[in-house]
Amino acid sequence: MKFIHFSLFLSIFFALNSVTQELTAVEDIFIEKRIYTTKKLKKTPIIDGSINEDAWEAVSWSSDFVERVPDEGTPPLYQTKFKIMYDAKYLYIAIRAFDGEPDLIEKRLSRRDGFAGDRVNVIIDSYHDKRTAFVFTTTAAGVKGEEFVSENGNNWDDSWNPVWYTDANVDDKGWTAEMKIPFSQLRFGKAKEQIWGFNINRTIFRVQERSLWQRIPNNQAGFISEAGELHGLVDLPSQKQLEIQPYTVLQYDNYPAEAGNPFRTGSDFKVNVGLDAKIGVTNDLTLDLTVNPDFGQVEADPGAIALDGFQIFFREQRPFFVENRNIFDFQFANGQDNLFYSRRIGGSPNRRANLEEGEFANEPLNSRILGAAKFSGKTQDGWSLGILETVTGNEFAEIREVNGDTREEIVEPLTNFFVARAQKDFNERNSFLGAIFTATNRNLNGNFNELHKAAYSGGIDFQHNWKNRDYFLDGNVIFSHVLGSAEAIERTQRSITRLFQRPGATHVTVDPTRTSLSGSGGRIELGKAGGGNWRYNGGVIWRSPELELNDVGFLRNTDEVIQFANASYLWQIPTETYRNAGVNAEELTEYDFQGNLNRLRFEGSGDINWIDNSRTRIGFGANFKRFSNFFLRGGPRWRRANSRYVFASFGSDNSKIFRYSLNYLNVHSDENVLGRNRYTIGLAYQPTDAFNISFENEFEVTKDRSQYVTVSNFMGNNRYILGNIKNDQFTSTLRFTYSINPDFSIQFYG
Repeated sequence: MKFIHFSLFLSIFFALNSVTQELTAVEDIFIEKRIYTTKKLKKTPIIDGSINEDAWEAVSWSSDFVERVPDEGTPPLYQTKFKIMYDAKYLYIAIRAFDGEPDLIEKRLSRRDGFAGDRVNVIIDSYHDKRTAFVFTTTAAGVKGEEFVSENGNNWDDSWNPVWYTDANVDDKGWTAEMKIPFSQLRFGKAKEQIWGFNINRTIFRVQERSLWQRIPNNQAGFISEAGELHGLVDLPSQKQLEIQPYTVLQYDNYPAEAGNPFRTGSDFKVNVGLDAKIGVTNDLTLDLTVNPDFGQVEADPGAIALDGFQIFFREQRPFFVENRNIFDFQFANGQDNLFYSRRIGGSPNRRANLEEGEFANEPLNSRILGAAKFSGKTQDGWSLGILETVTGNEFAEIREVNGDTREEIVEPLTNFFVARAQKDFNERNSFLGAIFTATNRNLNGNFNELHKAAYSGGIDFQHNWKNRDYFLDGNVIFSHVLGSAEAIERTQRSITRLFQRPGATHVTVDPTRTSLSGSGGRIELGKAGGGNWRYNGGVIWRSPELELNDVGFLRNTDEVIQFANASYLWQIPTETYRNAGVNAEELTEYDFQGNLNRLRFEGSGDINWIDNSRTRIGFGANFKRFSNFFLRGGPRWRRANSRYVFASFGSDNSKIFRYSLNYLNVHSDENVLGRNRYTIGLAYQPTDAFNISFENEFEVTKDRSQYVTVSNFMGNNRYILGNIKNDQFTSTLRFTYSINPDFSIQFYG
């Protein structure tokens, strides 16, 4: 208990240490909020990248950008200026990026969201919630990109793809860009005059310099919250939005035929159709609908093998679920654990076909989404709202019997998924309080006794920032409740996420008569995120043994309490050697609900961005007193060998035609139980503005003398069999991209 008290003391110390104790603290700087007042246009400009039309004379220029990277607070190498005007449906933006060396402007073509070459990012906080923003990017080559920003600039999501128009042009003064952004693609409340957060970021690619219209010091905790303001948008009419996006996927597979299998004849041809639709209910709330949403993805999920038995997280790429994803997000602990994991909807069936000798089956890969609707958005007074309703149908495997007859066997029941989310900003947008509720209900019809009949989860989350957002208190508390047959609940108790059957665990036990389970979890964190050179935070995370989220959420393991503390010191003023640098120290302890100490970890790291814009990162760490309740898959608590690790990475300047990155990781344990070396080399070459090639290679060598194999009964006692494993993996990813123009490209990905 003395050690527990000491660990909690460290967390509190890091979180509450006052500003007066900081070493070499950077003095807080008062930055005046800039305002740009737009006007209605008199003539409509042509969006061709040139800004020499009379239409732009209706408004004035704004300039005086300030460098942010590398030398914050100084004049940039070349200035930038812009104009903004609007009509009933569109926001028009003109940008002049001066450059005294126009021949050196990087006009690199890429796919949409490539973000390569000289570019400008227009940042619009139309909710004016000081936490989220819509970002529209135009490069000097006219390539467009978009991102939705959340968490006050800590999360930039480029999966958002609105409809808008842009073009760019290079001339003897530098380059220019024009943007035409439909108001229907933004979200804003009803007001006589709109006041939006606004900023523009310009990147001069060859010197990796970034400058901002509204200056934001590097030691400032927030980014979106510190933007300037856009005024003058008066009497905007309600935007009527209707988008319909049908799709057709043609798929041809060729493979070696399987003798005697009528479903594996050597080739398959499939046709799939579906529809996504979006309706603007108000300027800030939308209704999304889908029928059989597209499972086609820009690129395939990475191949992975789970040797530890736990499931693997894959990111969502279907457009219907990507829209307003941040509203439904409820990441409650560490890692990927979340109350809502949309990949559960339409995922692989829970059953395989039950085949007799000589029978073959044609099994569905995914559950069909019969229909889904989503109502989401954020209101002018700070309410974030989201409701999702989805139904997946019964799925059947087609089975060819020995006598040639066919039959169908159900492999997935009709299932309804429901998610409701709400969050409210207050305290001048410095705080929020939110809640979430999820429900999964299955129509089992006396079948599928192994599945939950119903699963519910809910939680509240909160955040409070103070002293110019330098300090924060952040956290959440969640609960879960699942119901089903005694068989289903016993299966849940015995799953690798819980393993109630393990010997020596006095706080959990398998009860084969139970028909429900209820659990809880959460995270409380306190810390300092801005101001001066120091950053620190500390807190606690817990997952109770009976917590279960995997019907519509994502949860790897339970029965743990984690205490953590982190402290960092940053050098943010450039010198002749580096642009910025930092060192970080971490401490973490893990316990289970029985009070056992399962891990003590320390880590130290440092990173530096050199003056030539290359980067170096090195670190080391150690794990002590390591135990695992899950390693033996239901066996007793397992004592792991103490281990140590080192890591290092080096990356070249990303603005160069030839770029590379090198990464190395070494893990080794006491008594030579575990040894792992991982080498990663990434290469990229862009010989012309239109052609780009990248080649990523990873080689990992693992030797483990304690790989779990199986459990065997010997004279009435379980014997847990481990083995030596030599696991060498070599992975290569190759991409060729040839961009014909800013809107059309050809890519090979393998």
